[in-house]
Amino acid sequence: MLAYDFMRMAFAASACVAVLAGPVGWFLVLRGQSFAGHALSHIAFAGAAGAALLGISPLAGLLGAAVLAGGAMGLTGRDTGERDVAIGMVLSLAMGFGVLFLHLMPRPAVTATALLFGNVLGVSGGMLVSLAGAAVAGLVALGVLSRPLLFASLQPELAEARGVSLRLVSTLFLMLVGAATAECAQITGVLLVFTLMVGPGAAAQRLGLAPLAGIGCATVLALGEAWGGLALSWWTDWPVSFWIAVLSVAAFLLAGLRRL
Repeated sequence: MLAYDFMRMAFAASACVAVLAGPVGWFLVLRGQSFAGHALSHIAFAGAAGAALLGISPLAGLLGAAVLAGGAMGLTGRDTGERDVAIGMVLSLAMGFGVLFLHLMPRPAVTATALLFGNVLGVSGGMLVSLAGAAVAGLVALGVLSRPLLFASLQPELAEARGVSLRLVSTLFLMLVGAATAECAQITGVLLVFTLMVGPGAAAQRLGLAPLAGIGCATVLALGEAWGGLALSWWTDWPVSFWIAVLSVAAFLLAGLRRL
């Protein structure tokens, strides 16, 4: 399968996405913000649909909407109940706009399929460069933010007493989650962003590893699921996103066996 250029591009694009999704997803699960990550993927759908309607790159719409929405979520405060309600309302509104944008398009079915389910086998050279650049920038940002983020996640009261701005850390992190979500959507589509953003991180958390080992494990799992999904899709002719989802759930369940 690696004799074909489009498959080599797909493996390279999947690697770019996985190396960012794994570490970001680990922190997302640690902070109990999985719902926020799920909501960002659907909000990004509206941004991508709006960009496509205007003749702009859907990736730009995905990235812009997800990053802005992530920043807004980080500013909603620390009350979990109020934050989840606000996220749910914004999510509903965004999905409504997404449906409207698709309705106004001349070929809504084609666009909707690509946005909702991804198209990793259609990655172009220009898109691969964009994904690689976003992955590098995201990893650098996470490296800078990781220490205060881990402190704020594990001991928020003590971190705040030591001068760490919890709202600023949360805002910057959720903006980073938005960028990672936009990347993942290129591979799995917005409906299955959970598979690479949350699945590997959740499996790594179940193993009870130390932070650095857990982040590394989540990265390896995300990469293995992405590449494994591509290989299984090649051999079975079933959708890549389906196999990535199956592998993600399988890894999560196997990680749970450690507790038995």
